[in-house]
Amino acid sequence: MTNDLPQDTLPSGLLPAGLIDLLPPQAEREAALVEAMLAAFGTHGYERVKPPLLEFEDSLLAGSGAAVADQTFRLMDPVSQRMMGLRADTTPQVARIAASRLGLQKRPLRLCYAGQVLRVRGTQLAPNRQQPQAGIELIGSDTAAADAEVAVVAVEALAALGVHGVSLDITLPTLAPALFEAAGLDAGLRLRLGRALDRKDAAVVAALSAEAGPLAAALPSLLQAAGPAEGALAALRAATLPPAAQAIADNAAAVVAAIRALAPGLRITLDPVEFRGLRYHVGVAFTLYGPGTTGELARGGRYLAGEEPATGMTVYPDAVLRAAPPAPQRPRVFVPAAEAAAGAALRAQGFATVAALSAADTPDGLRCTHILKNGAAVPLEQKD
Repeated sequence: MTNDLPQDTLPSGLLPAGLIDLLPPQAEREAALVEAMLAAFGTHGYERVKPPLLEFEDSLLAGSGAAVADQTFRLMDPVSQRMMGLRADTTPQVARIAASRLGLQKRPLRLCYAGQVLRVRGTQLAPNRQQPQAGIELIGSDTAAADAEVAVVAVEALAALGVHGVSLDITLPTLAPALFEAAGLDAGLRLRLGRALDRKDAAVVAALSAEAGPLAAALPSLLQAAGPAEGALAALRAATLPPAAQAIADNAAAVVAAIRALAPGLRITLDPVEFRGLRYHVGVAFTLYGPGTTGELARGGRYLAGEEPATGMTVYPDAVLRAAPPAPQRPRVFVPAAEAAAGAALRAQGFATVAALSAADTPDGLRCTHILKNGAAVPLEQKD
């Protein structure tokens, strides 16, 4: 909805659509969650990098960055007179760091990051245009074990935050295009068949697959096979696939087996012909779903970091906040001006101290849970 009011009549605190202020205590909770997540990544050997918010457009949108070019804000650098972009995704930046600043470091690289991204448009499910991200990238290995590691490390990081019962959805975004290519489909039929697969329209997929010929004949059964990984893998084994598609199916089986070896109890689903995911994925793609109706918590998968094989997982802290159990908040003690000297001892005990700046100050409205009386923190009566 557009706002037709003159600019000088708009409220001074109005923010652009899709941008919000994160207030206490949610801002502190998100920051603590991100740091705990990075600590969990670090226990698996992932080292933190911090790319800049802005980069020159030609490097930011190179390689895998091209997939988010239409979501990237651009502006002119007044110093160099070159176009710059505000990052819409952090993964391409980590790939650039790996190829340039860390180009001589031994592979595989294990890197992690956290920061904000800004996008031109939000989505119906995620309308905020500025979003926090935290993630891991494993660069320099093309093994199923590498894909399995990033998936399981993300699951373990969520568990460390109290988010249990997650499920891992695996998709194969390159399988359907491989079948299209093998069948020699023209652009029009590819587009119609791709749309039908995206809508999960079994009747149309069956009709168009028959029109496409025998090399696309497996598509209807693979569409129906989406579900628990074991059933979907059985459908892939039963299908007659051309060599390129068979290699994709074999890799999917290897990745699932590697994940099962690391996390036997993890619920895994597989959709062989789903196109969901960023356009730079060149192998398996992952989505982690939280328990109940908490939705998507993370996405990732295999891609190319320049010319190197890479795989990674991006976690969405704002979604994790909704899925994680409420963390106990630090108790806040109101310290009257006459007892200000006692604040240091309280802070050493884990309290936050809110000091009175004059004798007229009271704890009302300051979200204090305690008040300092006679050298001790005394709980305040909580008002409804």
